[in-house]
Amino acid sequence: MDPTRYIARHVIDLPRSGIRDFFEIVSKMDNVISLGIGEPDFDTPWHIREAGIYALEKGRTHYTSNLGLIELRRAINRYVEKNFTVSYRPEDEIIVTVGVSEALDIAFRALVNPGDKVMFHQPCYVSYHPSITLVHGEAVLVPTFAKDQFALTAEALGAAWQPGCKLLVLNLPCNPTGGTCNRAQLEAIAKFCVEKELLVLSDEIYSELTFEGGHVSIASLPGMKERTIFLHGFSKAFAMTGWRIGYACGPAALIEAMMKVHQYSMMCASIISQEGALEALTRGEDAMKVMREQYHRRRDLLVRRLNEIGLKCHLPRGSFYAFPSVAATGLNEKDFAVGLLQAERVAMVPGSAFGANGAGFCRACFATGYEQLIEAANRIERYVQKLAAKK
Repeated sequence: MDPTRYIARHVIDLPRSGIRDFFEIVSKMDNVISLGIGEPDFDTPWHIREAGIYALEKGRTHYTSNLGLIELRRAINRYVEKNFTVSYRPEDEIIVTVGVSEALDIAFRALVNPGDKVMFHQPCYVSYHPSITLVHGEAVLVPTFAKDQFALTAEALGAAWQPGCKLLVLNLPCNPTGGTCNRAQLEAIAKFCVEKELLVLSDEIYSELTFEGGHVSIASLPGMKERTIFLHGFSKAFAMTGWRIGYACGPAALIEAMMKVHQYSMMCASIISQEGALEALTRGEDAMKVMREQYHRRRDLLVRRLNEIGLKCHLPRGSFYAFPSVAATGLNEKDFAVGLLQAERVAMVPGSAFGANGAGFCRACFATGYEQLIEAANRIERYVQKLAAKK
């Protein structure tokens, strides 16, 4: 018997994550400084952990509403209203999900018919394109470029748009580039979305990690709340990756459609994670700001060193990623990353893991210790010098 003949065609053709494949190699090596996996090196702040422990001690071990704890949804609205200047009804415009990944998945499953076209900017988070494929949608790629600091432009959207486009996926600040958009750029994008009647899925998981200029949500702009699903969570800003907790806010009819999928697949997010999320929103801002300052300091160090080494790198305004060009070495991104790992035990992710427009770049995550970043930069410099000596 050949079990592969039972696998759905669209899954057989689905590529494995370029990040995970690369880090299968890393996991088998010693003395590696990883600038790869996009996860905070900080543990979840103690008071958030205590909230989870206390919830267990109180016997908070049961199902919640499919939409999530009402007290958490109320806290989400207060937080979003304060930080993103847009308000949502906790009763029917907010759903708590198993991370932003589930929120994105159920949004696609609730909204995309086979053949519908979905636009997204590239380089991008590795899940977007496969998630569109899994709902039999058609991906429409919108390139961003280093010369623009990887900001998405309305001009690029206009050039990429095709009849039949239904959704636009935004990720600002962006994984892997750290690129984002200022208010004027977002206003131009919003105008385009209104003209083309596009619905927007706005993944703003890195919004708190904006270092200059402040973050603007497209949902807060005139005419956009009614056509935007705002996606956010706790993994990055509050160092809660393993808690798997996120949320989506949007028009009640769209949240209801997402809830229909959610109730049959996940039922509800973990109540323990929901209790931790409530504590994070209520009393977690100070710890979040401390972590953000550390990321800011690390960003400035790593980007400065990369440029000094000769790997041209823009200064990312947000996230905890640098995206240097390796073109000056004469190697492509895959050969550079593998060579660096083998020669100097530093792990960076080839930019092509994030789409074809990432070719020639590597992603370096600076969510690791400051002293480790210094050592990683020294090792990268040594490797680049060796490559130069061979020319």
